[in-house]
Amino acid sequence: MKYIIILGDGMADWPIGEFGGKTILQNARKPYMDMLARRGRTGMFKTVPDGFAPGSEVANMSVLGYDVTESFEGRGVLEAANIGVDIKPGQMGMRCNIICIENGLIKNHSAGHITTPEADLIIKALERELGTDMVHFYTGIQYRHLLVVDGGRKELLCTPPHDVPGQPFRELMVKPLVSDAAPTAQLLNDLILRSQEILAAHPVNLKRISEGRDPANSIWPWSPGYRPQMSPINQLYPSIRSSSVISAVDLVKGIGHYAGMRVIDVEGATGLFDTNYENKAKAAIEALRTDDFVYLHVEAPDEAGHEGNFILKNRTVEDLDSRLIGPIYEEVSKWEEPVAIAVLPDHFTPCAHRTHTSEAVPFLIYAPGLEPDSVNAFDEESCSKGGYGTVEGSEFANIFFSLK
Repeated sequence: MKYIIILGDGMADWPIGEFGGKTILQNARKPYMDMLARRGRTGMFKTVPDGFAPGSEVANMSVLGYDVTESFEGRGVLEAANIGVDIKPGQMGMRCNIICIENGLIKNHSAGHITTPEADLIIKALERELGTDMVHFYTGIQYRHLLVVDGGRKELLCTPPHDVPGQPFRELMVKPLVSDAAPTAQLLNDLILRSQEILAAHPVNLKRISEGRDPANSIWPWSPGYRPQMSPINQLYPSIRSSSVISAVDLVKGIGHYAGMRVIDVEGATGLFDTNYENKAKAAIEALRTDDFVYLHVEAPDEAGHEGNFILKNRTVEDLDSRLIGPIYEEVSKWEEPVAIAVLPDHFTPCAHRTHTSEAVPFLIYAPGLEPDSVNAFDEESCSKGGYGTVEGSEFANIFFSLK
């Protein structure tokens, strides 16, 4: 048996009035997801343990079967692994968004979906102007970057910028949770304010403003942590000898790195609605020819949810079904060796809320010979009646990787 998990980031949603009270998954045309649900078994998965914020970092680690209470160390350090930055003992790493602030309010978390080449010029300028022996900035992808602080403390209250569009930034700046972390919080807040002075006149931003686009006029550091301790996934699950991960985002690639998975870069993978689904499908099929397990992550529904754009999110789900799940199923169903397929989101990103929430998400598992349950469609309501019930922790991965 081979295994593939296809994860549509944030594609679970709440009922939408414009869709007649249906959710995205109920409204979208998705014949392959519904067929796999009908021929397989379904359930709900509490991917975010109590006490954790509903972030993709926590949820994706849970999907892979990791105990986040033991192994989670923040988002930035996971992304660091994929961009080649080794977080050393004594260092604290953080995700460092470059964001757009307008009239003192956080307009968006992505600086208007800035491109990586533009962002690289900005991050290099910040490293020149603000970098020290203690502080370093590293370029990631698009708006997602890395800040490393030697001797930094992680006991900080940091607000993810995608959680607070339209809110005053000053009220949301970093706060220490213990007295020893106060110097780190002060340092980070000083960097935020100084970055705004530097970026106001940066040529990239002047050009973006002249073209009517949002400027990247502030940094926003969050999700602090130290180097994570994760066992390779093949030590957790004997059925997996080799594995690979396909994603457009550093976070998921970084999780794959620490899990001992092969990281596959795909041409045209953007993390947005215009991602190259066809190339990702081809890459997944080729990886399954040699690897026992492929983790295929698609960011597009989550980004549409953060924008509150339910029409675009509906389109991303339909594209995920027709341009990625369909071709993969049609190919692997011809193979002599059976392939188990799981489809799920990592968390809800409701368009009405524009950020993540922590409800249990729907999932389906299909494998040749697996006895179906009575569910005929893949959506939040249908899967709540599925044969697996509600699972949490490592239960999902244990079920999936035990299929023979």
